[in-house]
Amino acid sequence: MRLAYDRYGTGPPLVLLHGAGHRRQAWLPVQERLAPYRDVISLDFPGFGESPPLPAHQSYTPNTAVIVLQEFFADLGLERPHVAGNSMGGLVSLVLAQHGMVSSATAFSPAGLWTPMGRRVSLRMLRSIYSSARHLPPTVAVRLSRTATGRTLMCGLLFGRPDLLEPQVVLEDMRALVNAVGFAPTLATGDKIIFSGEVLDDVPVTIAWGSRDLLLRRPRAALITQLIPHARLLRLPGCGHVPMNDDPALVAHVLLTGSGGVDLPLPRVTPEELVTGVQEAVAD
Repeated sequence: MRLAYDRYGTGPPLVLLHGAGHRRQAWLPVQERLAPYRDVISLDFPGFGESPPLPAHQSYTPNTAVIVLQEFFADLGLERPHVAGNSMGGLVSLVLAQHGMVSSATAFSPAGLWTPMGRRVSLRMLRSIYSSARHLPPTVAVRLSRTATGRTLMCGLLFGRPDLLEPQVVLEDMRALVNAVGFAPTLATGDKIIFSGEVLDDVPVTIAWGSRDLLLRRPRAALITQLIPHARLLRLPGCGHVPMNDDPALVAHVLLTGSGGVDLPLPRVTPEELVTGVQEAVAD
């Protein structure tokens, strides 16, 4: 199937995957920082953004996404690109790494690394966000989007700094969520999904979690290292579940270092902002 996508920049290919209910434009805040170093491809999953829904016989699962992306990679001539994703996209990134289809995987607050109770809570919150977006009158949404307090009410569960969002972006994201025909079936299959399995050592994996993530609780390091012993675990200070708008420089830094580093200076980041190492990354 043909997916909607944007492509920009030069360098090794880096494919960016959005979360459930979001769209490829989620990555726009980091686009300019990545373009000098990477051939960046951001896409809409089937049933989200401008991509068509899956055929009726296919289910909205990570394994289906892998099949669709395998075809997408072939169409664009991408052989084991670097890949990064947020939330649902983070989970798909890890599954692609399991299959050996990518050169590296970077996952921001990935779904699937949860306990059964954590999964129920997160999916319930997502359904609540969807219901609120559907029933919010357009005139009220416009008024709320114009103030920092209103933007916090509308999307404070997703962003650590909703005050930094542009009002038009908030409104467009809300419409994309409401119109995403893949959202409900994705959440339905999410009731059964827990990430498991192994990722080969030759596929570098970075897993980053925002310190203000209210949607998905950050798991203990032991849970991750049992599955991916070589994973680099990072904490993103001040960032929420969708960190790209909260701190674009920090997110770009994680993306570039996670996909092989660069020869040119990286965006600003201090040791206090980027916490590495298993114990430090999960300290409460």
